[in-house]
Amino acid sequence: MPRRISLSRRTLLGGAGALIALPWLESLAPVVRRARGADPEPPPLRALFYYLPNGIHMQSWTPATEGPGFEITPILSPLVDPQAMVDLKGDVLVLSGLQNLPAKPEGPGDHAGGTSAFLTCTHVTKSETDINNDISIDQVLANAIGEATPHRSLQFGTANGATMGNCDSGYSCAYTSNISWADAKTPLPKLYDPQVIFDLLFSGFDPEATAEEQAKRRSNRISVIDYATGQVESLQTKLGKTDRDKLDQYLTGLRDLEKRLTAENTEAVCELPAMFSGAYPDFTTHVDLMTELMVLAFQCDQTRVVTFMLENAGSYRDYSFIGAAGSHHEISHHMDSPDNFAKLEIIDRWEMVQFAKLLQKLKASPEGEGTLLDNCVVFLSSEISDGNAHNHNNLPVLLAGGAGGKITPGRHVKYGEAPPLSNLFISIGEMFGVPMAGFGDDGVGPLQNLKV
Repeated sequence: MPRRISLSRRTLLGGAGALIALPWLESLAPVVRRARGADPEPPPLRALFYYLPNGIHMQSWTPATEGPGFEITPILSPLVDPQAMVDLKGDVLVLSGLQNLPAKPEGPGDHAGGTSAFLTCTHVTKSETDINNDISIDQVLANAIGEATPHRSLQFGTANGATMGNCDSGYSCAYTSNISWADAKTPLPKLYDPQVIFDLLFSGFDPEATAEEQAKRRSNRISVIDYATGQVESLQTKLGKTDRDKLDQYLTGLRDLEKRLTAENTEAVCELPAMFSGAYPDFTTHVDLMTELMVLAFQCDQTRVVTFMLENAGSYRDYSFIGAAGSHHEISHHMDSPDNFAKLEIIDRWEMVQFAKLLQKLKASPEGEGTLLDNCVVFLSSEISDGNAHNHNNLPVLLAGGAGGKITPGRHVKYGEAPPLSNLFISIGEMFGVPMAGFGDDGVGPLQNLKV
């Protein structure tokens, strides 16, 4: 057993104006004193909600068989890629048959209706100005556990979004650009510039630093890790081998990310980094950086609740760079065209490659007796099912991770009576110790068969 040392699990390494949050380390975990001996605190649970726009090509998504022996379909194939040494089949639940009927709009506007209800399961009235939704499940969790971390929750995305104006057939842009809602009137805007997020999470100021030291940190792109090297070396001597290896892996990843964001430019700069404006070399790089930041935010316990929007509702992004030329939104209106089906499969598979990268990074991070993924629940879906039908039943839903043993992944579960998606969110609330008698417009109780 690693020796216990009298340091807080939320210990920060500080120096010359920089603060680095540490990952969850068993050696630093508080203990519960008992008659004889002590047990370590179990790792905390985290929740991540991952949004995909424009639905999914369901024919290439849905497994034909149920249970643990389900086959990997073409779109789900990135979850099992021997060449990339990825095998995540045992880490996901494929859930078929769930519906989110409160997402149905008043006439046209399924993208806005579906996105506004993505995590609220609440019907919104068509309006450009009268915003009225409800609290989203991520914020229910944040209200319960958010005080334990520096950030109650974090909202990430790859695109900015307005909160006013018409973005879908008379529906406010607030409904198409946000999935996280603090209350009926308050959508929580997302961060989409990786440099800004990095500075928010990892470049905080040491309260004991002088003004000169703080100015130097701001004016030079010098690694935050360099400032804390002495403290890192001192801390490593107090940790067990497992935690020393974990700290080294964490700091290596943090350093690598900072290099990618700053290109190790140590020349003085006169202003803070500008907000993201397409400066990254390609969209995949942008998504990769956001993925690394989400994982690091969990690793260092900056937050335990994250939402991520891979583009806004009804996205028109062109995927020519992967061989699917044209607007994603227009292609999703496939009209049963084999050419559009082929393009949708390419786009959807690429999206699953990005999701697999996220899961793989969580799985590669040891924590407690398992991995970071074992202590997460990761929800992935879209605002609609089929992009041409714009339907809100039989949604594409993945649930990844083990939620600290509260989920039994590695299965395809097919629900025959079309239970509401809100019941799944009630179950997720229970996993975090937040019992709910109902949720959204139609939630009535926990979803069955998430654990066997």
